[in-house]
Amino acid sequence: MAQERPLPYYPKNKPIPMLSHMSFLRSKRNLILLAVVVLFAVVAPDIWAQEAAEAAGDAPAESKTLMDKIVDAGWFMVPIGVLSVLMITLAVFNTLQLSRKRFVPAGLKEEILANMADVRVRSSIDAAAQDPSYLGRMVSTAYPLVDATDTETLGRTKVEDMIADFSIRENSRYMSWIGYFSVIAQAAPMIGLFGTVAGMILAFDTMGLSGGADPSQLAGNISLALMTTAGGLVVAIPSIFCFYIFKNRFNKLVSEAQDTAIEGLDYAVGTVNADQQLAKVPEGISEG
Repeated sequence: MAQERPLPYYPKNKPIPMLSHMSFLRSKRNLILLAVVVLFAVVAPDIWAQEAAEAAGDAPAESKTLMDKIVDAGWFMVPIGVLSVLMITLAVFNTLQLSRKRFVPAGLKEEILANMADVRVRSSIDAAAQDPSYLGRMVSTAYPLVDATDTETLGRTKVEDMIADFSIRENSRYMSWIGYFSVIAQAAPMIGLFGTVAGMILAFDTMGLSGGADPSQLAGNISLALMTTAGGLVVAIPSIFCFYIFKNRFNKLVSEAQDTAIEGLDYAVGTVNADQQLAKVPEGISEG
């Protein structure tokens, strides 16, 4: 029976890979805090105004609900509503797509590094080919170019070029879905502004035809016209945040996958040239 080989040795300057979700948790806490602040900023003025009216002994004026104002704003709110549904759908889709399990699974990452530290390139390719993740497809595409005859670099240049080519092909597919957030962020306020301009034209046209209008009625028409701009901004602002959040997360996952593939190659090169590196150390020099 063949003697089992010892566990692979990781060089001191290459730390053992560890998963960390602290940055993701911090971003979630920041988003929750921002949502609470925005909600308080929207609700607090109405509460304070109602309390002031009750303290003065005035009866609260009858006002329309938010849904009534949205309906009264007209058909311009329909495309804004469609964009809001698309934004939420894209946010859920990208959250599921840009997960660490789909890009850099912890088990596959450790297995590849362990195999490459022991110069088992074929085992790394087989393990990667069985995993449909981004890292698995990258390694199964790039590692077959490892050149065993080039003991100094193991064909590092060809492997790195293939990793870059793979990323260029794959990244466009993911970035196309993230880029739709930018389209929504630009289209929503434009539609809202168009609705506001149309409403203002109708309001002043009515005032001109009547030879003078009730200021309260004119103010109500203008308020309804401005609802479309408000609706567009409500959709556009979260879309901008989603675009940069998902773009940064995607770039981090891709960078981690590339670093893992190159790190595995470095481990293999270090193991192959370990004896030569030790031979270059002069004798008679103390470690202290």
